[in-house]
Amino acid sequence: MSKDQELRRAAFEEVEKHQDLVEADPYRLHYHIMPPVGLLNDPNGWIQWNGTYHLFYQWMPFKTGHGAKFWGHYSSEDLVNWTHEDIALTPSEWFEKNGCYSGSAIEHNGELYAFYTGNVKDEEGNRESYQCLAVSKDGIHFDKKGPVVHLPEGYTAHFRDPKVWKQNGSYFMVVGAQTEDMKGAVALLQSEDLHEWTHVGVLAGGGEGPLGDFGYMFECPDLFELGGEDVLVFSPQGLEADGMKYQNVYQAGYVVGAFDSQNGRYEHRAFYELDHGFDFYAPQTTEDEHGRRVLFGWMSVPDQAEQDHPTVKHQWLHNMTLPRELKLVDGRVYQTPVSELEEMREGSVVEHRLELDHETHEVEGVKGKAVELYLEDINISEGWFALEIGGAARLVYSSEQRIFTMERESYVDGVVEKRQTEVDSLNDVHIFIDTSSVEVFVNGGAHVFTARFYPAPNNESIQFTASDKTTLNLKKWDLRKVF
Repeated sequence: MSKDQELRRAAFEEVEKHQDLVEADPYRLHYHIMPPVGLLNDPNGWIQWNGTYHLFYQWMPFKTGHGAKFWGHYSSEDLVNWTHEDIALTPSEWFEKNGCYSGSAIEHNGELYAFYTGNVKDEEGNRESYQCLAVSKDGIHFDKKGPVVHLPEGYTAHFRDPKVWKQNGSYFMVVGAQTEDMKGAVALLQSEDLHEWTHVGVLAGGGEGPLGDFGYMFECPDLFELGGEDVLVFSPQGLEADGMKYQNVYQAGYVVGAFDSQNGRYEHRAFYELDHGFDFYAPQTTEDEHGRRVLFGWMSVPDQAEQDHPTVKHQWLHNMTLPRELKLVDGRVYQTPVSELEEMREGSVVEHRLELDHETHEVEGVKGKAVELYLEDINISEGWFALEIGGAARLVYSSEQRIFTMERESYVDGVVEKRQTEVDSLNDVHIFIDTSSVEVFVNGGAHVFTARFYPAPNNESIQFTASDKTTLNLKKWDLRKVF
């Protein structure tokens, strides 16, 4: 039996061994992508190919900690119903023995080309990294071609997460990197055939320009055209908290500018976080056959009390966000849940005109573990308005301070913690609740908050409170169980 076959068998046995324990978890999600066992992290190889959506993911099947990652694989025809496919990649070869790390996928000559980072460590923990290629004729089984990019000069071995695209007849690759003077950077490479790659230089960061001194590592870069401009999404590590910004251990965000593919230069504006909540990292996008730019993010953050999640007791950890469509509005990225998610609605909509004045109110028929809420025509005369979910998460808008706040009961110590951002006025809020996750889209997706939270399993309450007179229109749908 080959090393690849051994690893596949061992992973399958782990799924079988813990299936009942995993499925018994009351915090198992109803409609978010999760691992069948073990730990899930970054979305990888996210693509629509031959009409089918393929989402690969970083997977550690043997424990809820990090380690020598596999590429797990889900596929879907409609972004709602997902099939868990065979493992795409195992860390079976010398160039990836400590993990098939994150990467991307592209169509070429009718085949699927997956690029990923082969992670290698010696007995002293010294790291080597290789950008590797694997090719598939059916999107399920991959033929590994080995390393196609070795570490260029000027970087440490923290050089990973290749994202590849075609532009103006050439292929380009951005890689998350750390320069030898410990600066976060995005490296740019170019190829004519996807096999031979030339290092062009540092595209962003690395001690130069607006991102010159912006943390010690950039992960998961993604450069794409949106609304006539070029958006660079990446996940910087090493930023200090700054007021309401950068409150998580690591961040995920974007800059907007212009990429000159002829000389490999990128001029851009300021950095913005993509999500203001507790749990969002390593997003990846693709353009689908409808011309939409669709994003998945990992609903967690590395090194952020990961082993304190209560799901660890049930031998699984972490999940993906919902798929989100991106648009560029006045130079800022807006995110909205893809329209296909409306197919998850079951039963009839509950509609209510809510009028609050110095009171807390529960609306008949508005409760549940897996629900969608839409609040619109919100009018807060003065003071604040709040929505509480399961007694464990709370959304608050202060009309005087013009600040939107997400609070949650910490799964580490039970103390209430918060994330915030400035919102000039509150017009609408779109909320997806899924047993132990919540995603909040404010003002048509101008601001987004994502979090895991853990209400008591018997608490399905949703409460509305206002300090003064507040009116709004409310819609609520129950969402069916997909997983």
